Amino acid sequence: MTFLLTFIILSIINVVFSTIRSITTIKSGKGVASLISGGYFAFYNIMLIYTVANFPMWEKCVITFVCNVIGVYIVKVMEEKMRKDRLWKIEATINAEKYTLPNCVKDCLKQEGVSCYWVDCDKYYIFNVFCPTQKDSIKAKKVLDKFEAKYFVTESKIL
Repeated sequence: MTFLLTFIILSIINVVFSTIRSITTIKSGKGVASLISGGYFAFYNIMLIYTVANFPMWEKCVITFVCNVIGVYIVKVMEEKMRKDRLWKIEATINAEKYTLPNCVKDCLKQEGVSCYWVDCDKYYIFNVFCPTQKDSIKAKKVLDKFEAKYFVTESKIL
């Protein structure tokens, strides 16, 4: 029983470590990515020994599945918590023939505390909306959807 419990704990650690390795390989520099990858594959040798242990394959599969679901979920929640807000720019186009009062859209956005400016382009109004937080993005989306806006979003990049 202790062997099985050890396998479960090591499997969760393996999944968390593997997911962190994947994220750092994509988002980190060469040094950090290399160190994390080296550490993960060193740890993976321990997992190989436990994986070839003599207990039923179906138990290994169920444990591996459950540990992957739990481990990846934990890492993704931690990643969301650690993510810093960035400025998002939403460029929205609203049909001027259907909605004749662009100030109404601007007032709705302003009421939600979202900054914007607009330009009249004959058949369309083009709104540039600036959202420094994820909450502001949600508020802007609700307003823009209310006016059937077509939009695209760009995220600010760190220079």
